[in-house]
Amino acid sequence: MDLTTSPLALPFPEMPPIAGVTLRVARARYKEWDRCDLTFVELSEGTSVAGVFTQSACASTEVELGRKQLDGGTARALIVNAGNSNAFTGYRGAEAVEQIMAQVSDGISCGPEQVFVSSTGVIGVPLPKDRAREGVASVLSAEPCGWEDAANAIATTDTFAKGAHASAMIGETRVELCGIIKGSGMIAPDMATMLGYIFTDANVAPAFLQEILNDANAKTYSCITVDGDTSTSDTVLAFATGKAGHARIESWGSPGADAFAAALTDVCRQLAQLVVRDGEGASKFIAVRVSGAVSDESARRVGLAVANSPLVKTAIAGEDANWGRVVMAVGKAGEPADRDRLSIAFGGVWAARNGVPVDDYDEAPVAEHLKGEDIDLAIELGMGNGRATVWTCDLTHGYISINADYRS
Repeated sequence: MDLTTSPLALPFPEMPPIAGVTLRVARARYKEWDRCDLTFVELSEGTSVAGVFTQSACASTEVELGRKQLDGGTARALIVNAGNSNAFTGYRGAEAVEQIMAQVSDGISCGPEQVFVSSTGVIGVPLPKDRAREGVASVLSAEPCGWEDAANAIATTDTFAKGAHASAMIGETRVELCGIIKGSGMIAPDMATMLGYIFTDANVAPAFLQEILNDANAKTYSCITVDGDTSTSDTVLAFATGKAGHARIESWGSPGADAFAAALTDVCRQLAQLVVRDGEGASKFIAVRVSGAVSDESARRVGLAVANSPLVKTAIAGEDANWGRVVMAVGKAGEPADRDRLSIAFGGVWAARNGVPVDDYDEAPVAEHLKGEDIDLAIELGMGNGRATVWTCDLTHGYISINADYRS
């Protein structure tokens, strides 16, 4: 499969090392490609972990085990396989995951329940245990690497490495947060649809880390869509090593809790938007801003109805300000809406107000806006105070080309 870099790609950022986090990559060759496809992250003892996972009813073994492992609250390792999702593979897939967990736990002297496993790629092909065994042996002995190498190794149809960084002050102590993510297609927020990992040297209790990750997810990963399809393997995990040395953040009442939560949400937002920017075949990054809904959740659902509409997405791909398609998508969302209160704008220019076209509407600035790569679509429902922003991309012939050739 020949993938060219997305025109919406952003350069990989400068990201500092995180104390208590060691990255390694190797080649397990789960697909016929000449690249690293196995990522191993060793974490210091006592690292807190939190996670959110796909809501797919056909979730992979890795997801099912990951949910259970969160009950322990701590992690010592993360290992990510790219090229094979190991989903819909029955007992053979489960045996492969258990083998990986046991091999890693023996290698770093921890319990297997502290080894988190993720897999991404083709569905329905059991992860080959012989390659898994050889790959884990290779990655355990590999030299440490940097963030960009790790981001590249977890990718499948991604066209660029994705990373994000933020920092926060906890009293007098500066803490760092670094994240990597993969995702390009099969992206719709039923949690989210990707593999994403955030690492910090902050000292955060597992329960509170889970609380703020849930909140960040609702505002970021669950507000993106590329194609409306939810994966079997979606996972976002956050790891806090506690190496920064400040007093532990236990709750919202702890010093620095607000600052840390804001930084975590910032990293999640950056990562989520990078996934959309690498949407398969995408040429435009679209922000759908909904206001005036009966609730924030209602606004999100309206935004997703618009963002998932093939008619809206193809119109924007064709740089056509067809606001009638937006009206259609709002109306089908199943949320409270009133035709005679609905207003729609492109790039800050209102095309329709209160259910009718604007009398002096000038399409020229809208047409110019749609020629750009970053598109702003605003929808005012006039029903209440609920608001949300959903991020998506356009739908082009490139999406068909990539997915028609995916298994080759």
